[in-house]
Amino acid sequence: MTSVMNTYTRFPLQVSKGKGAWIRDCDGNQYLDVVAGIATCTLGHSDPVMDWALDQQLRKLQHISNLYQIPEQEALAAWITTHSCFDKVFFCNSGAEANEAAIKLARKYGHQVRGIERPIILTAEASFHGRTLATISATGQPKYHKGFEPMVRGFRFFTYNDISSFDRLLEATEIEGPRVAAVLLEPLQGEGGVNPGNIDFFNHVRKCCDMKKILLIFDEVQTGVGRTGELWGYNKLGIEPDAFTLAKGLGGGIPIGALAVKEKYDLLCPGDHASTFGGNPFACRAGLTVMKEVERRGLTYHVRCMGELLQELLKQLVTRYPDHLRDVRGWGLLQGLVLNNTSLTAPSLVKQAITERLLIVPAGPEVVRFLPPLTIKPKELHTAVNRLEKALLSIIS
Repeated sequence: MTSVMNTYTRFPLQVSKGKGAWIRDCDGNQYLDVVAGIATCTLGHSDPVMDWALDQQLRKLQHISNLYQIPEQEALAAWITTHSCFDKVFFCNSGAEANEAAIKLARKYGHQVRGIERPIILTAEASFHGRTLATISATGQPKYHKGFEPMVRGFRFFTYNDISSFDRLLEATEIEGPRVAAVLLEPLQGEGGVNPGNIDFFNHVRKCCDMKKILLIFDEVQTGVGRTGELWGYNKLGIEPDAFTLAKGLGGGIPIGALAVKEKYDLLCPGDHASTFGGNPFACRAGLTVMKEVERRGLTYHVRCMGELLQELLKQLVTRYPDHLRDVRGWGLLQGLVLNNTSLTAPSLVKQAITERLLIVPAGPEVVRFLPPLTIKPKELHTAVNRLEKALLSIIS
């Protein structure tokens, strides 16, 4: 019997400790973790640099109100703006909160700059933007809406990577005049099935937004912080959004989220938005340590190399089992293995992989997602795919 609310379908595994890409359960069994807290443990478990930095921060100060200036917050904001196309940063505690801030910014932009009475935000089908009421309303997956209706109004959906679908929706929404304040997009859809963005599509959206003065916001909660093999997901597409959101890998396992904007879109004023814990010294020390280590260790290059290796190993698996596996897609160390058999589901394969002491995660019913620490080694990737193959054979044999 547990006193924890039943909001998760948990696997029968109690984790006691971790090191690098490995974790141990309470019985001392060791597992290879290619989930990394769902793209969160950027430097792996119990990284010594993180351990030292956070120990030092706790000896100084863990929290202070945003009523006062916070040096660690200023330093992390400066790092992000120096290494991106953005100029200002708001800090919060999670990806959902970062996207909430982005939605509020989009609405204020629509009202204040565009003069739109009821601003509309366009997002993609199969998207995922969070679990709060506004962010599930922005999420283009009806299964997340069920039981929580009515949704927050002001969101409409187009088919991801489909120029015609986007154009039709934009035209239909603005048939009687300007109504679209923003477009909210993931450079690569993670939860929606590991769907990488198409460069031509994103270029088209960027041009439309420029022409109509629509705010273009990227949700980089999962693709940011080197995960794709570039520092930011927008680098993979060769265009700049007007704002983006971060979380997950930014804190290396410590809760933190962020909304970063270009100077001209820095519209939120005192009283418009806030977060008690957002940007506190401890979380920002974690974020600054992660970002500096990504740079110091050359992890974006490492991720590109490891991503190519992982994709090749998974493609070999597809070649060996074409009746059960269909495709591999993704960027860097965010890869999806697409299943090809209705009798084989992603959750069932994930569950079986645990018996082989491998941790992976579904991205919908037919895609298995790989999100290892950015520090993972080639030998560990070989081990991961070998264990996955054993799990697959256990199901299909």
